[in-house]
Amino acid sequence: MSDPSADLEVATVRRVTARLMPLFCLMYLIAYIDRQNVSYAKLDMVQALGLSEASYGLGASLFFIGYFLFEAPSNLILAKVGARVWFTRIMFTWGLVTLALGFTQNATMFYVLRFLLGVTEAGFFPGVLYVLTLWYPQSHRARMVGLFMIASAIANAVGAVVGGLLLDLDGLLGLAGWQWVFLATGAPAILLTPYVLWKLPNGPGHARWLPDDQKAWLAKVLDAERGGVVDDHRGAWKAIFDPRVLLLAGLYIGMPLGAYGLSYWLPTIVKSFGVSNTTNGLINVIPWLMVAVALWAVPRHAARHGATAWHIAGPVLLGALCLVLSVILPGPVLKFAALCIAAPAIFAAQPVFWSLPPSFLSGPRAAAGIAAINAIGNLGGFIAQNMVPMVRDATGSNLAPMLALAAVLLVTSLLIFYAMRTLGRQR
Repeated sequence: MSDPSADLEVATVRRVTARLMPLFCLMYLIAYIDRQNVSYAKLDMVQALGLSEASYGLGASLFFIGYFLFEAPSNLILAKVGARVWFTRIMFTWGLVTLALGFTQNATMFYVLRFLLGVTEAGFFPGVLYVLTLWYPQSHRARMVGLFMIASAIANAVGAVVGGLLLDLDGLLGLAGWQWVFLATGAPAILLTPYVLWKLPNGPGHARWLPDDQKAWLAKVLDAERGGVVDDHRGAWKAIFDPRVLLLAGLYIGMPLGAYGLSYWLPTIVKSFGVSNTTNGLINVIPWLMVAVALWAVPRHAARHGATAWHIAGPVLLGALCLVLSVILPGPVLKFAALCIAAPAIFAAQPVFWSLPPSFLSGPRAAAGIAAINAIGNLGGFIAQNMVPMVRDATGSNLAPMLALAAVLLVTSLLIFYAMRTLGRQR
């Protein structure tokens, strides 16, 4: 005989997932393509603007400074005005800035626009993580974060194909290939904004498609997880200084550092194998399809068997090992195979990691805390996009930067065990 409560849980989660997650995934797919389009534009843009690898890396990385400065304020505004209006604003403005990047005239303009892209997109990723706490009980969140992050893998795969093809449009309508990269990837964000404003509810209470019994079940479960504490915006910013938040923020730096360092530099590595732009893009689909599989499998394993430090530290450690192998193994085929394992390993740890903050934060405090962790942690992207070209310029090797990324991931994996024990004591 079936359990009515269990049946209601399954039906509610299934309905919410079917209504929300496709839209969130589509939004993140567009966002991630607009973050990473610089890795393909770089193949022509560096020469067109007369930049060095290091100066281009600095410009690309300024995205993360804007992101860092405006992440927490953006999430606190979201908690007040609601997801529908704020996500619409975020998408429209980041789309405009991406289009403007297609008309970059010099290094200064490139630096300013990359910084503004970070400002305008700030709050989207942690905003979705916060919104998921309004819709899903704790036991379902890691899987939902994993599903959401699969969009980043698909974005890298789509971006790889599209980026290579767009570069080969060089000269069409008098525009360079790198200009087409920005124009074609910026337009979808603007075109999607009316749909987001129309379809996205602010929370379960505003969802006309959610039956009353499912709304009541969700409210009861989420209230029980919060311990009956009423959401209060006053003093929510203090969550930023919670020692557990700062611990996770410092720990998280290594994950974006490895992820952005690899995804930013991977097209350059493959280009050094002597392939065309289009072939480069097609080859780069392979690791990102493997990332999608890992983001689906690891959170489900954690939900089934209970999340442990190994679900976070294990993939990170494997990623470090494979980055080292990509340098020492002979021949481009084996090197690329190692990178195809490193990519999913680096990304797979993140969904389980993001299940940790809501275990001790809720409501506006969760919005502030998650934003702080993501903002500080994503400074790893700033470090990576400067460190990678610097190592390349210092060594003359396109693969040597992978050793630097591996060292960071090794340290991160060791610190995860300490962090998990500390969080366990402080809950």
